[in-house]
Amino acid sequence: MMPSFSLAALTVLELAPPAQIDVAAACGYDHVGIRLLPAMPGGIAYPLMDDEASLKETLARLDATGVTVADLEVVAFRPETEIASFAAFFETGARLGARNILIAAYDPDLARFTDRFAGFCDAAAPYALTADLEFMPWTYVPDLTTANRIVAQVGQPNAGVLVDALHFDRSRTSISEITRIPVHRLHYWQLCDGPAERPATTNEMMHAARCERMFPGEGGIDIVSLAHAMPADITVSIEVPTAELAKTVGATDRAQRALNAARNVIAAASTRPGKGGS
Repeated sequence: MMPSFSLAALTVLELAPPAQIDVAAACGYDHVGIRLLPAMPGGIAYPLMDDEASLKETLARLDATGVTVADLEVVAFRPETEIASFAAFFETGARLGARNILIAAYDPDLARFTDRFAGFCDAAAPYALTADLEFMPWTYVPDLTTANRIVAQVGQPNAGVLVDALHFDRSRTSISEITRIPVHRLHYWQLCDGPAERPATTNEMMHAARCERMFPGEGGIDIVSLAHAMPADITVSIEVPTAELAKTVGATDRAQRALNAARNVIAAASTRPGKGGS
């Protein structure tokens, strides 16, 4: 059983959404993830909620190709974040037919973040959008234990935990911890690879995550075991930014290589005993 595959925005971040959709369709992806908001101030993003012409072009490409939108990025909660500011974001997500929203915690006050995350889930629910908290070692939700605790405390049906293969490894999360995540909290997950040797500093870790990942199966992370532990019927978002390779290899070729590699990993995981759905 093969899951559906999504072309994550970060894999081809140089492409605006219409071009990203065309690449996804050409390669055989089912979905795309669209970056409407930057991961950090000044980062690359395509704010379709502020550009009606680009939004209509994106909708036209979705209609023409049959590709759908899996997730929206990146809602990075900071101390000054206000839930009311996301009204246009939610409306645009609904127009795009998106299903999931990636959440990152950059607020050191986790009590405040948890309260706002709960409010965000409430606000997203009428638009049929989930809010998926990604644990990343350099954020204030650095590991799965913290993410699970917050999502459980929030208790909203559309609140989820987002597992990224690189962060799974860099946070030293175990496969047994992954298998204990309640399946109703897993809406999609992100697949990539990386060197077995972990970066020595936080800055190196951030650079590798944002710019230089490896194609699935070409690194040293045990992603086959991770894929085996994940539900078989949720979308796999393939997130493989390769900044150096992108200087000489086009987006379509990189996206195709990523998809082929991901399919091989999922196929290997599916042959292990005990693989099941959610």
